[in-house]
Amino acid sequence: MITKQAFAKNKTLLIVTSLIIVLFAIAVFAPVIIPYHHLQTDLDHLKEPPSASHWFGTDTVGRDILSRVIYGSRFSLLIGFSTTLLSLCLGLLVGLLAGYFGGKVDACFTVIIDLFLAFPSLLLAIGISVLLPPGLLSTIIALCLVGWASFARLFRGIVFSVRQSIFVDAAKSIGCSHGRILFSHILPHCIPLAVIAASLKVGGFILSESALSFLGLGVQPPLPTWGSMVSLSRSYLPSAPWMVFFPGGAIALTVFVFNLFGELLRDMFDPSIKV
Repeated sequence: MITKQAFAKNKTLLIVTSLIIVLFAIAVFAPVIIPYHHLQTDLDHLKEPPSASHWFGTDTVGRDILSRVIYGSRFSLLIGFSTTLLSLCLGLLVGLLAGYFGGKVDACFTVIIDLFLAFPSLLLAIGISVLLPPGLLSTIIALCLVGWASFARLFRGIVFSVRQSIFVDAAKSIGCSHGRILFSHILPHCIPLAVIAASLKVGGFILSESALSFLGLGVQPPLPTWGSMVSLSRSYLPSAPWMVFFPGGAIALTVFVFNLFGELLRDMFDPSIKV
């Protein structure tokens, strides 16, 4: 029997999932739905407040902010999801190897993981980004190198406990190879938690990408990203607050939606959570 609390969570999860689908649809069809070209300037309408013709107002060179916010969602979602996927795959592979083989293999990987986790994530991402030419690919690489270690530590602990299970001993006794045991018997136990962990990380990566763009280390102008829009407009906050409010609000809303989605998934599927 479904309790009222469980029903409310299911309903909330459905709403949040719908919002994520809408965000993806906006990003995919951005070139079609934007009212103006995201690079089009209009020197007759500089720093105009929100109006019927420009719902989010215009910036210092007359570009439509709504169009730039919509188009900028492509970069934020692309970086957020591609970084999460790459970090998850790398961290899962390292966690499988370290947790399963143990010994010197585990000790070696643990030192590397601890080394990456010893630095503040954003500071490390900035340091890596400085060494690479600024752009989309460099941002993905920098955030991936920052994010994989937390995934690796998480899955290392899971694999370490699962490898002591009876079914793993049975697989070894009948001569199964290490690869088959890892990917056919242990990996399926990691997938549910991998989905939850990934959904919780997407929002963080989007926020990190916005921070890098704010510092000028992400996707370069004139292509619009939410972080760069906030960075370029921060000096106009007293006179034209809408130039900061709308891209900043897009960051906050997107991160909130993905974090809430991850929290709901964790509550529903993590057996350690008591409802």
